[in-house]
Amino acid sequence: MRQAAGLVLAAARRRSAGRVPIIALSGVQGAGKSTLARALAEASLGAMAQFSLDDVYLGRRERADLAAGVHPLLATRGPPGTHDLALLDTTLRALLMAGPASVTPLPAFDKGRDDRLPESQWPCFPGQPEIVLVEGWCLGAQPQSPSDLADPVNGLEALEDRDGVWRGHVNAHLETDYAHIFSRFDAVLHLRAPDFSVTPLWRRQQEEARIGRPLSRNEDEALLRFISHFERISRHMLAGGRRAEVEVDLDASRRPLAVRSVDRDQF
Repeated sequence: MRQAAGLVLAAARRRSAGRVPIIALSGVQGAGKSTLARALAEASLGAMAQFSLDDVYLGRRERADLAAGVHPLLATRGPPGTHDLALLDTTLRALLMAGPASVTPLPAFDKGRDDRLPESQWPCFPGQPEIVLVEGWCLGAQPQSPSDLADPVNGLEALEDRDGVWRGHVNAHLETDYAHIFSRFDAVLHLRAPDFSVTPLWRRQQEEARIGRPLSRNEDEALLRFISHFERISRHMLAGGRRAEVEVDLDASRRPLAVRSVDRDQF
């Protein structure tokens, strides 16, 4: 992982033209993004400000309004359209403008309460960062074509999004405001799972480690439903629908098999 961290750090610094570089880290749920973030912090040899796309989820009330006005599936956090990208943009700008005496609040979300923490409880980054890292499952994802949206990819879409309104709404956000945010990244590092089938196992392991016990049957069913919201874009990214300057191929045990660097400036 240190090799991948070094490659993406070099790519980001090359493209940032002297300002603080912004690196995005993507990969399916449970792929090990937090582990790689630690490796990047060690390789950066400088102060790194880090937060997650999860930290800028829309609050529960805002998602309830989307569910009532657009589609019920938007009540579930995670897919494009359920994040406060204005907050993400404001946070990035504040970090890039920070000086030695600055104190920059970093957003935080309480997944147990399914709501954003009040700003008084946000962590703060002291001083001027030398690198900014944003971690999130869909960072760098590219939108699909209308024809790709036609058929459901799982039972959730087949039963609860029969007319395609939800997936069309999500895809439209990928084409617009998410694409704008992604363009601000100087480099994207993608952890590539062997296929989507490992995601339920990885996510289950992650959740059981968090709560300290095996999931009950009802909890496992709820987890599988939750993962279904991410399946379409995850499969699309695994098939190549993503931007990434550096990619790490993982095996089913999350061990790195290969590291690839892609210089997009040559295209």
